[in-house]
Amino acid sequence: MGDEETLYTITEADLDSGLRGVPVGTCRTSYVDPIEGVHYVGYPVGDLANLEEEDVIYLLMHKHLPTPEESKAFHAELAQRAEGIPTGALRVLESLTPGSGHPMDWLAIGIMALGAADTHARRPGNARADSMNLISRMPELMARIFLLRGGRPGELRPRKPELGLVENFVHMLGVEGAVAKRMERMLRFFFILHMDHGGGNLSTFSGKAVASGRASIYVSIASAMNALSGPLHGRANQACLEFVQRIGTSDPDEIEAFVRSELAARRPIYGFGHGVLRAEDPRARLLIELGEEICPDDENFRIVTALREVVPPILKEIPKISNPYPNVDLASGSLLHSVGFHKPDYYTTFFGWARVAGICAQILDERSARDGRGTPIYRPKYIPREQPHRRLE
Repeated sequence: MGDEETLYTITEADLDSGLRGVPVGTCRTSYVDPIEGVHYVGYPVGDLANLEEEDVIYLLMHKHLPTPEESKAFHAELAQRAEGIPTGALRVLESLTPGSGHPMDWLAIGIMALGAADTHARRPGNARADSMNLISRMPELMARIFLLRGGRPGELRPRKPELGLVENFVHMLGVEGAVAKRMERMLRFFFILHMDHGGGNLSTFSGKAVASGRASIYVSIASAMNALSGPLHGRANQACLEFVQRIGTSDPDEIEAFVRSELAARRPIYGFGHGVLRAEDPRARLLIELGEEICPDDENFRIVTALREVVPPILKEIPKISNPYPNVDLASGSLLHSVGFHKPDYYTTFFGWARVAGICAQILDERSARDGRGTPIYRPKYIPREQPHRRLE
């Protein structure tokens, strides 16, 4: 024990800091390089962005890209599990008032409902089956959320899981033709770029912490989605498009004046900065390149590209800002809007849908860690603060 390497020294400044930067475990699925960005099982995410999303899920779960035979079998398993969704599993969503709550509330409720309907979900040793069931059924859950919350239940089309995850979702929404192809292209790209992000982000860590108590995959992922729903985490892509729409112009001088006024009022500049990266997020560059392909003349996208040029020099003037560069949220909302999703409050559900696969893969890794014994239940230590001595009279 005495020869073990010291990874980190805890100081007083580390207390009440949200565990920021404090090592607590290992992650086999992904890591974030401060300059080169997100890597999945060693691959830069840009190398994977144009693959089929099912093959990237396979990579995260199995730690290697599938052979053609493995890919075919994996696709078939997902399709078969999607067809096996229990009858009435999502009926609870029909009892919710259309337009009520945030879509992320509906997403967490839907995942819990899928778990309640899955008779195998609470049996030990079924974490992989539960993960595959949930991943395969997410397209139907997402489609039902969009149509039921929007007050359009009659527009839901019968599932066709053999089409693929994203394609099945678009089909169930009733989108067809060239519009569907463009929507599928954007969603596949988005899905892969958002699928995993190391082990320490709030939603992933929350899901793994709940799972460490041997809670079911469904309960754990619902907890992760609730963590993702906050404005400081997954809801940032919604806030970023709303920020872009508030600007309303791609004129560089007007953007600079707007940004400086926001900074003077101590309001956030959305779409810039990152907790780990110290360069432009490669995912931001990839999404902007996709935007140049699918919506180069879209007004929101033109504002995004102007922000990319105008904002970093302004933020560099502020000494405490260590990363003035664009992050993945800068362009994601404008691209979702450009392909037909015009309500920003739904955008975090896409983020959550993408992240389900990565969090499931990490939970499976933790369940098999330490030679199969699994990661122990999470139990961080809190230091008591000095308090006055008191007695009841």
